[in-house]
Amino acid sequence: MATPFLAAGPTRRARSMPVGAWQRHGGILGAVALVLVAMFWSDVATLAHIWWTSTTFGHCLFIGPVLVWLVWQRRVELAHIRPVAWSPGLALVALGGFGWLLGDAGSVALARHFGLVLMLQGAVVTLLGPNVARALLFPLGYALFLVPFGEGLEGPLQTVTIALTMPLLHLFGVPATVDGVLITIPNGTFEVAEACSGAKFVIAMLAYGTLVANVCFVSWRRRAGFLVAALVVPVLANGVRAFGTIYAAYWTSVARATGFDHIVYGWLFFGVVMAAVLALGWRWFDRAPDAPMVDPTTLQRPPRRQIDLAIAAALTLATAAAFPAWAAAIAGRAQALPDRIALPAVPGWHRVPSSTRATWSPTYPGADHILQGRYADAGGESVDLAIAVYGSQREGKEIVGFGVGPLREDDVWIRVEDLPDLAGGAVMRVLARRAVEREIVTWYRVGDTVTHAGNVVKIETVKARLFGGPQRAVAVHLSAERLAGADPRAAMARFLAALGPIDVLADRSAGMTR
Repeated sequence: MATPFLAAGPTRRARSMPVGAWQRHGGILGAVALVLVAMFWSDVATLAHIWWTSTTFGHCLFIGPVLVWLVWQRRVELAHIRPVAWSPGLALVALGGFGWLLGDAGSVALARHFGLVLMLQGAVVTLLGPNVARALLFPLGYALFLVPFGEGLEGPLQTVTIALTMPLLHLFGVPATVDGVLITIPNGTFEVAEACSGAKFVIAMLAYGTLVANVCFVSWRRRAGFLVAALVVPVLANGVRAFGTIYAAYWTSVARATGFDHIVYGWLFFGVVMAAVLALGWRWFDRAPDAPMVDPTTLQRPPRRQIDLAIAAALTLATAAAFPAWAAAIAGRAQALPDRIALPAVPGWHRVPSSTRATWSPTYPGADHILQGRYADAGGESVDLAIAVYGSQREGKEIVGFGVGPLREDDVWIRVEDLPDLAGGAVMRVLARRAVEREIVTWYRVGDTVTHAGNVVKIETVKARLFGGPQRAVAVHLSAERLAGADPRAAMARFLAALGPIDVLADRSAGMTR
């Protein structure tokens, strides 16, 4: 067990600092933080909106109060550490500002939000010094949970949930089959959607587990073990929950089972999992309730490169302000596009009316031009071609983002599974509610690159915005229905061979002759 080092009063080296020093440094830090918040207000407002409206990131609302409590926990120890202004902290501010700039250039909200938090962390280090920063190391790091992150876990966790659910269904005698993300039983079909993957609880449990690991444990081995349990238990529990829902539907009805599941999943599930994880780790807690979080006697050496507090505050704000100024300077970059564009003529294929079985069209609300049409060959095979062209990208007008792409949000189409690539394009199989299936191939042309990967799109967008080059971005989709006796992949491959290279098509659509 750790022994409180202040039990017998402060040592000579850890004597309390003058209150005036903390008032002066704390006041300047508060003022700088307010200016930074005002400077990046649109990002702060976006963060607050996500916290308040997103079920996945609602836990972020509690991070602020937790940070205040963590600092309050350390108030006695902090009183024995002298705050100083420290110039190397400006590097952290600059790193955060550059991260924000990359996010702004690539329309990546995650990077902007991380950059903003990093700038605020840098302000703390710059205006309070390295000794105080070391004393506040965990609260400073924990502030990163203010940033909504982890949505990329949804896809892998869908797979894990299905892998856990199917054996349990078979074990309990439920005749279930799986097709991609669809689980079918005699009563009906269930989609293991991204919202059902358990990602929201894994993300929240990561924040919860990290907090408990720091507050309740001293041993790093026990901390790591508790954190692993905090991540594994909700994943397993979510698989059991999915099994329970489908099992209940098998014996009752889909409507009753899903209605009960929404109540349990929304109100009880997370609370039960939190309690279970805490109960698992309770007997292993090794930090005494009154043990100090830091030892101020080790944080008394005056740091090198101290600077005047007022100069440090001015440099912090000037460093942070340089990046929005850079962003404003490049904001006007855009590709000149034709007033009108047309779908290409494709040798051996002719235009035909669109399908009436189940309407499909991609969604690109910020595109400057978007075209879609259906082609058929002499044998009656049909392929849909869609092209979206952007002269430039910015927040709210990006070619890759939430609710943008081959499927609309809350669409009649459900992504069932990903298939092998076709000519460098990503292929997905989708299903409409009327049991209509189709395959969709996706390419993006950004900068000098053709890709199907969203992260590559963002990187190329940043390069074009920051360093010049083609500003246009083009999305190209091929799609074909799955019909009896027809091979949609073969039809799309033949159409693509007649159409020609995707980069040529994209550049011509953007008015760039090749």
